[in-house]
Amino acid sequence: MKKHRGIFLKNDQEIALLREANRIGALILDELGKMVAPGVSSWDLEEKANDLCAQYGVVPAFKGYLGFPYALCCSLNEVVVHGFPTKTPLRDGDILSIDFGVKYQGFYGDTARTFPVGNISEGAARLLEVTRESLNRGIDQAKPGNDLYDISRAVQECVEAQGYSVVKRFVGHGIGRMLHEKPEIPNFVPRDSSRLPLKPGMVLAIEPMVAMGSDQVEILSDGWTAVTKDRSLSAHFEHSVAITKDGPIILSQL
Repeated sequence: MKKHRGIFLKNDQEIALLREANRIGALILDELGKMVAPGVSSWDLEEKANDLCAQYGVVPAFKGYLGFPYALCCSLNEVVVHGFPTKTPLRDGDILSIDFGVKYQGFYGDTARTFPVGNISEGAARLLEVTRESLNRGIDQAKPGNDLYDISRAVQECVEAQGYSVVKRFVGHGIGRMLHEKPEIPNFVPRDSSRLPLKPGMVLAIEPMVAMGSDQVEILSDGWTAVTKDRSLSAHFEHSVAITKDGPIILSQL
């Protein structure tokens, strides 16, 4: 596998395996999304995810990763990321972010979506819409000749134009034979914005996390669950994307 500035460049065969890993991840996330409803618990989703991984012949990527105990990150309302599944029933008006990854034939897939639970407020619906659109704007910039921070800038400008905040503590990442590879992909332009040209063969997990209020977060006592410090709602969308000479290909899209 070739490298460019420490970043693995995947060949066509490797991208095909990443495509299949992400396709299966997206299929499973689709099935989980159909279950999201008032009265269902995120623990029900966790059990279903494990069952579906066995059915599709993949390994849950997050389970045991750096000690994380579950297949799913289930982040409810003000939880930004890394929430634990629980047996508490979901309620009408909640929003639930599900971050999910699989390992298939040595390669990883990673994707996330935020789902409405029943009837949600207009404000919550708008937050989901803007976060999803910021991801799409970032993906549009994932092409050869652009810079890594063109992705970051597109996400940040989309989010901040609507009065929301990009969560800066967590970032996207490269993906391949490892779940987290170089480069880190911030959803904002850092002060040290040295150029990193995008090259065909890079595969990036782009994942805006957006807060309705402040971008500040805190980690709860379990050592994983990250919540907005002001307890405002947060949304999270993610796709794994291959950069090709013809532009970006979303691997985690059916």
